[in-house]
Amino acid sequence: MSIRSVTTEQPEKLPPPSVTSAHPERSWNVGGRVKRLQRKLTTRHGWFGDYDYAWLCTPTFPWRRTGQTKIAPPFYALDSELPIILAAASGLQHALAMLAGLITPPIIFASTLNLDAATSAYMISASLIGCGILSLVQMSRLRLFRNHYLGTGLISVVGTSFATLSTANAIFDAMYADGTCPTSTAADGTVTRLACPDAYGMVLGTSLICAFLEIFMSFVPARILKRIFPPMVTGTVIVMIGASLIGSSGIPNWGGGSNDCMSRPTTGIFQLCPNTSAPRPLPWGSPEFIGLGFLSFVSIILMELFGSPFLKNISIIVGLAVGCIVAGGAGYIDGSSIKTAPAITFLWVRTFKIRVYPPAILPMLAVYVSLAMEAIGDITASAEVSRVSVVGEEFDSRIQGGVLSDGIGGFLSALFTVTPLSIFAQNNGVIAITRCANRTAGRFCCFFLILFGVLGKISGVFLAIPNSVLGGVTTFLFGSVATSGVRVLAYNRFTRRDRFVLAAAFSFGIGDLLVPDIFTHLFDGVANPNKGLKGFLDSITIILSTPFLISGLVALVLNQILPQEDADDDDDDVVEVVDVEAQPPSKEKALHLHEHTD
Repeated sequence: MSIRSVTTEQPEKLPPPSVTSAHPERSWNVGGRVKRLQRKLTTRHGWFGDYDYAWLCTPTFPWRRTGQTKIAPPFYALDSELPIILAAASGLQHALAMLAGLITPPIIFASTLNLDAATSAYMISASLIGCGILSLVQMSRLRLFRNHYLGTGLISVVGTSFATLSTANAIFDAMYADGTCPTSTAADGTVTRLACPDAYGMVLGTSLICAFLEIFMSFVPARILKRIFPPMVTGTVIVMIGASLIGSSGIPNWGGGSNDCMSRPTTGIFQLCPNTSAPRPLPWGSPEFIGLGFLSFVSIILMELFGSPFLKNISIIVGLAVGCIVAGGAGYIDGSSIKTAPAITFLWVRTFKIRVYPPAILPMLAVYVSLAMEAIGDITASAEVSRVSVVGEEFDSRIQGGVLSDGIGGFLSALFTVTPLSIFAQNNGVIAITRCANRTAGRFCCFFLILFGVLGKISGVFLAIPNSVLGGVTTFLFGSVATSGVRVLAYNRFTRRDRFVLAAAFSFGIGDLLVPDIFTHLFDGVANPNKGLKGFLDSITIILSTPFLISGLVALVLNQILPQEDADDDDDDVVEVVDVEAQPPSKEKALHLHEHTD
């Protein structure tokens, strides 16, 4: 018998929140509901409640004297009565906190495939609308049969998955390499990628059929999923997702662009970044670009130092806004994308040819496995900050419902012309700071996301953001993703066995990051493969060339085949990890979950 220990944080059950409706009685008949709605809409308490809005908007003084602490407002539970203004304000914070993460993948997809401005703006709008609609599904808790549900019943807001972004880049590289997407070659031998909207349609089509894997996984008992995908595996995957995105998108855009201009060719439209027709184009890595990105990055840090709770939650948007204001004043924004964007838009204004790209099937299946792993971790974090149980049947049903909703969302998002979605961890920080875990605030968040998507000019504004400003912000955003993975890894005991598994996984993942072409020529010696074999070999190449896929696979296999160590074998390595920020002020304790295996 051997023992594996995982440390998590679990707050004690608290009494019902002190701030409730002025009329706490509940009646489930129509007349009672109408009366409650009337009171909410016609009374000051219904609109504003007793929430301390001054606390929400008061700047922070990081060097205040010891003992000077701010008194936070009461905690609002999942289904407690919530004032309308507070629900709207908290919902807006949730929407703004995740906005940069939602617009980044479609912008990067469009840039990688050299799509025109109108198509790029539509992809941003579709992402916002799709995330708003499918977040409503994820936040629901609809009972299907027996103990199976759809949705988590928490503020589990979904957004475009960064795991898909990392994998899609490898898939697009394969499409350009095998001639699926067109290229042009200049006289000096420089190869330029041309526009390839069909590649995006192929990713959508492949995603649509692969979504059934996650749907199937949702009906596997939660205890088995947690045993197959422990923190060792999920943490490794999340760390490598963040690290690979910093290297493939964040830093390249900070330098001026992640497209062909990064290689600084001597001829062609990408001789300067983002291209020679842009306002004030410059060579990649120019100090002007570095300075704009750094300004946005520093703005995020200043918001954390001095910002009010509201501004801290939207620090990413503040960083974008500051960078855009300076870039606009310096002439780096021409506003053409705003002028050409439609005033009102919706889904299917533009469509893509949805087809299946066979070499992408295996990598996309691996993506959906990683989405399920992300969902399990994010649902656990959401339950913690929402002060509901993270053990027992109810919690297991939340995991089951969340993974099922993720899988169905992946299927529907492809029909919405949006790449697979996953639960966004950023919103847990909003819950922790505002102390509002109420689902009404989550529904307001969905309303704002759909509104931002329908207003087409907003997508034009996002598209006008200079690459260097976007890079400075997304580098921080992707760094936050990697940090989330480190936090998950910290739940491990880090015995000798754990360190061995992690070292083997990072050997492949970090190796891919530093030498991305190492597996590109692995199967060049295979003579005249038929179409089926070539597709299979391309699938293996994509998996091996995607850092989080190969490192996650190595961690998964080794974690299953290496025997667990006895509890006394490496006691010196056991470190209790306590996340202070996740704890409610005074009534929280660490809960040690010991999973016994033969």
